[in-house]
Amino acid sequence: MKQTLARRVVAEALGTAMLLAAVVGSGIMAERLAGGNVAVALLANTIATGAALVALILTFGTISGAHFNPAVTICDAWQKGISWRDAVAYIVAQTSGAFAGVAAANMMFELPVFFVSQKTRTGTAQWFSEFVATFGLLAVIWGCSRLRSSVVAPFAVAAYIVAAYWFTASTSFANPAVTLARSMSDTFAGIRPADAPGFILAQLLGAAAATVLFRWLVPINRSNAEAVVVSHQ
Repeated sequence: MKQTLARRVVAEALGTAMLLAAVVGSGIMAERLAGGNVAVALLANTIATGAALVALILTFGTISGAHFNPAVTICDAWQKGISWRDAVAYIVAQTSGAFAGVAAANMMFELPVFFVSQKTRTGTAQWFSEFVATFGLLAVIWGCSRLRSSVVAPFAVAAYIVAAYWFTASTSFANPAVTLARSMSDTFAGIRPADAPGFILAQLLGAAAATVLFRWLVPINRSNAEAVVVSHQ
């Protein structure tokens, strides 16, 4: 059954909010419990994020496609998966949901609702890491949606993000809405607002590069044109 735009937008907002609550909240908890061991804190943050992604994509995928990411939405609209009008609504919902999720995480740990992050994440290595992280994410999404059943997509996306937390210097934000919202929490998962534009530009370039490559590598046709990330038709 085709879902109404209102239902899809609410699903995107709620799903992105819950994802950010998991990312930021687990980061705060991990930092408090790890006793200064950054590797242990990152491992805990990674596991929680991956688990949340599987659960949230399975929950909201058949409603909205479970994008939770403006880069994914822009590329899906570019490939005519959704209309540009719907894409704008998705992006507004994702961004507002991301900030709501950060606020919820901060409040759960008795921190200010929003407080600007001072965590420096900048430089060529960080930007290239975000390009690679987002390129890989879109590659996994396009590959799964065109070559395999959408049933595997939640697990493939989560597995990639879990891995990318560790093989990228930036710990794989790979999401413009996530990047903006995490600038409002001066905690383990934070990023300085001044550093966010560089991350976002790299993310969009990585997403575009993967989309262009997969247009050639796996051309869209009737037999492989499932919706991103999970079919919501």
